Amino acid sequence: FCSQQEHAYPADELMPLTCRGRVRGQEPSRGDVDDALGKFSLTLIDTLDTLVVLNKTKEFEEAVKKVIKDVNLDNDIVVSVFETNIRVLGGLLGGHSVAIMLKEKGEYMQWYNGELLHMAKELGYKLLPAFNTTSGLPYPRVNLKFGVRHPEARTGTESDTCTACAGTLILEFAALSRFTGTSIFEALDFIWEKRQRSSNLVGVTINIHTGDWVRKDSGVGAGIDSYYEYLLKAYVLLGDDSFLERFNTHYDAIMRYISQPPLLLDVHIHKPMLNARTWMDSLLAFFPGLQVLKGDIRPAIETHEMLYQVIKKHNFLPEAFTTDFRVHWAQHPLRPEFAESTYFLYKATGDPYYLEVGKTLIENLNKYARVPCGFAAMKDVRTGSHEDRMDSFFLAEMFKYLYLLFADKEDMIFDIEDYIFTTEAHLLPLWLSTTNQTISKKNTSTEYTELDDSNFDWTCPNTQILFPNDPMFAQSIREPLKNVVDKSCPRGISRAEESLGSGPKPPLRARDFMASNPEHLEILKKMGVSLIHLKDGRVQLVQHAVQAASSLDAEDGLRFMQEMIELSSQQQKEQQLPPRAVQIVSHPFFGRVVLTAGPAQFGMDLSKHKAGTRGFVATIKPYNGCSEITNPEAVKEKIALMQRGQCMFAEKARNIQKAGAIGGIVIDDNEGSSSDTAPLFQMAGDGKNTDDITIPMLFLFNKEGNIILDAIREYEAVEVLLSDKAKDRATIFKGKMIPNYIIDSNLEMENMDQKSSENDSHKPNSEEAPSESQDAEAVSEEPEGGGESSGVGDPDPLSPGSTDSATVPMADEDPHASGPTEGSAPEPACSPGDSQPQEQNTQTEANSKAHWDGKVQPMESILADWNEDIEAFEMMEKDEL
Repeated sequence: FCSQQEHAYPADELMPLTCRGRVRGQEPSRGDVDDALGKFSLTLIDTLDTLVVLNKTKEFEEAVKKVIKDVNLDNDIVVSVFETNIRVLGGLLGGHSVAIMLKEKGEYMQWYNGELLHMAKELGYKLLPAFNTTSGLPYPRVNLKFGVRHPEARTGTESDTCTACAGTLILEFAALSRFTGTSIFEALDFIWEKRQRSSNLVGVTINIHTGDWVRKDSGVGAGIDSYYEYLLKAYVLLGDDSFLERFNTHYDAIMRYISQPPLLLDVHIHKPMLNARTWMDSLLAFFPGLQVLKGDIRPAIETHEMLYQVIKKHNFLPEAFTTDFRVHWAQHPLRPEFAESTYFLYKATGDPYYLEVGKTLIENLNKYARVPCGFAAMKDVRTGSHEDRMDSFFLAEMFKYLYLLFADKEDMIFDIEDYIFTTEAHLLPLWLSTTNQTISKKNTSTEYTELDDSNFDWTCPNTQILFPNDPMFAQSIREPLKNVVDKSCPRGISRAEESLGSGPKPPLRARDFMASNPEHLEILKKMGVSLIHLKDGRVQLVQHAVQAASSLDAEDGLRFMQEMIELSSQQQKEQQLPPRAVQIVSHPFFGRVVLTAGPAQFGMDLSKHKAGTRGFVATIKPYNGCSEITNPEAVKEKIALMQRGQCMFAEKARNIQKAGAIGGIVIDDNEGSSSDTAPLFQMAGDGKNTDDITIPMLFLFNKEGNIILDAIREYEAVEVLLSDKAKDRATIFKGKMIPNYIIDSNLEMENMDQKSSENDSHKPNSEEAPSESQDAEAVSEEPEGGGESSGVGDPDPLSPGSTDSATVPMADEDPHASGPTEGSAPEPACSPGDSQPQEQNTQTEANSKAHWDGKVQPMESILADWNEDIEAFEMMEKDEL
């Protein structure tokens, strides 16, 4: 927090790698993720009640004064209604809640007169124009100054919003109503009325005008998560039985269709027996905590343990991972949901196992995410590379839950049990349930699904009586899941397959399919799938559900097609190399800064050399490395830095190797390029035999390269480690002297050797499955006037205009298709089975030019958030079986 205030205030967020604030409009756009930023000191507001939880009352008092004095809520800026509600409105209300508590205690905040509540009311009214729709569901965005439909608002044309976006408003708005006595802020009915009546599930995206479901897949993760959370918590805070009835109806459907212990898999709302995808996103990690609040502990323990096993494999929870626990989306923006569930499970069970889980989370944050100016999000959990990003929820939630996990009652200056947590972990007092109540009418028009009476308990469970008197109860549930990730068990058979019992054979799986097998072709025909042989040697599969022998066969056929698309995508990626890491290990970085690097298809394979290559960097002359090196004495036994362009990559490698370099880093000459916004870059050979090149070569985009160049200008001697993935600092500095201030609290100097060996034993296998690699582009350097170029990639596995067909290469097909040249780098095709989301294209204005002998302005940070993998659902959108 102090670092944020020192380096970023009054900006909305801290950029921890470049030690500056992120101000919207002054940094390259990251798309929708920037809609949380409104030039209202977001992190400061989001962190207010965290300061009081941490017993930082003096800092809280100063922070409140800053908010009152400096924050302007009348900016001409378009923001997300959802994010502004949970982070800013929730932050102001949470700050007000603890401010009046401290004032009542008589020592602090005696001057406070409800200023934060007045600001919250102002903001509430600024969000209200978004609700001016025929359904009452809000527009996803609103202009703080001009509203929605105003000519200068620059918003109001959207037609869709996510279920969580529209359904995660009731706590903050109801609390605002109760605090102010203004009942205009309480309402939540429309989504419930639009649920799919036969399954009682809701979709991910809904049309705000018609109420039609736009995306008909349903789960408990991204897009829906906090809608379910707020139904249960609205009952707790407001005491309205209808919220509990709705939650229990949904919960019964979740446990009936989505829960496949220990997994939680998305399904179709109209066909809930059919899985909608074969991967899970990290936001579902909140669900075990919600199950604790519900009182359903066993499945909470199971899912939490599965997630913990994934974390132990990758150090963090990937943004998405497959049902056999491979990385699907490799980012990790330091999300707090797993820490939240860990806290609630510990509160419910008292099992010290969950303290060990919390200790692991803290150690991983300190080892892998801590950087000189804060904590940096992980760009890739496999390599340990960072993003210049620290979202406000990291301080608002992660710190709060981890502190509460270990805090004793005497560590707290107030009773946390007197409050309920919002989805952003802001504190709302439970006494609001009896204050300024509005008259709520019982919904008698809607019939609830008949469920077991056990689902309609009218009070929250008492955690003291949830468990038998057996202290081994929780452990007995966890034990069968201890090795679930290491075994990489395949996805369990579906409910439809279970219904087959011992009768018909299980459906044909894509991984087993052989186009030359007559029995397989017969099964395809039964599933309504036809096979077409293409002229180039591939086969195309097309499904027509109406031609299937039965509805069950049609479901099997659709599942087969989904699997085949994913398999085809994986086959393309098998020709790609995973990203590498450049880790700055010299003073003052000491391994905390990790840069994503592109690999070379020649030279030392870093995945086979665990130690990597370590050395000081030196720039070569000529800087392009395209002729004999004229300063070999400066390059010998060092890692050479050179600029991209004017000759082949392999020629550069041979020249520096001849000069005595132990490795090379090629820095992109395209101003402003970044690994955050461009697909992974691979350096191809020159079409000749490259066995003579034995040193490692890595490629850095312009932004990452400038970080090293800036470090050289400031510190002169810069040492780096080239490796397949980032190493923890205990391993890097084993047996070496290191300043005490960079050693994490959990790594004492005398335990350095022991910790190092433990870390080594827990590291994932460096030879990861090829399908886990990012989208890649293999490109050769082109000499002026022409040159050779080769690439990696296959044609799009989907035929143009078709959403229900897949094309897969035959065994005799050449997997290496002609690739793009350096001058033309098309976006990689993204099919419904791709393991990485398509990166957003970000255009930047390069105001500063990097010259080796000139002063460089602070580098621009080009960050790209992931796009929702909409294409993964194109086939399912039609919902035709």
